[in-house]
Amino acid sequence: MRALIFAYKGARFLWMKFLMPIDWLMSYLLFNSNDVKYSSFRNIGWPIINVGIGGSCKIGPGFCSNNREMSNPIGRFKKCSIIVGNNGKLTIGANVGMSSTAIVCYKSIKIGDNVKIGGNVVIYDTDFHSLSSKDRMNFDIDRQNTSSKPIIIKDNVLIGAHSTILKGVIIGSNVVIGACSVITKNVPDDQIWAGNPARFIRIND
Repeated sequence: MRALIFAYKGARFLWMKFLMPIDWLMSYLLFNSNDVKYSSFRNIGWPIINVGIGGSCKIGPGFCSNNREMSNPIGRFKKCSIIVGNNGKLTIGANVGMSSTAIVCYKSIKIGDNVKIGGNVVIYDTDFHSLSSKDRMNFDIDRQNTSSKPIIIKDNVLIGAHSTILKGVIIGSNVVIGACSVITKNVPDDQIWAGNPARFIRIND
């Protein structure tokens, strides 16, 4: 039995090593085909990336994303998704890590340095639809009356798994967001917030 376990772990290790250059190549092709400005990166698997007409995506050095089922111990077996709409502007700082994360940027999202984004976190700077039921009856009117507002996430932020970051918020530096939180308003520097909707828990010292 021990021999079988050892053989399995060895085969898995070799398989992951084999996939690493493929992951890099696929990420390279996706970044360049979407005109993403980037430096160094390390992707496990490769994310979904789509940058619309007039949109821009800039990713700082040390970027890391987890997109593969075999390498994701948190139980969310799906790729990261980075969607930038027409004329949207997404900026991701240095040493940012994410796992099974979805970012949808229709207007502007800025993520600072050393930000860690937990599994299944979603960051949306748009409502996707109008709040008016009459508007939603017509596709074009619905799109015209959809609200979008910029999001800013400052340096050294930790966002817990399954959290939702909604449009128009600023998350300060050195903030911790508890798992499953919904951020609907600004979070000052050096604080811990959690809940739905999220509220202040304590100072992060």
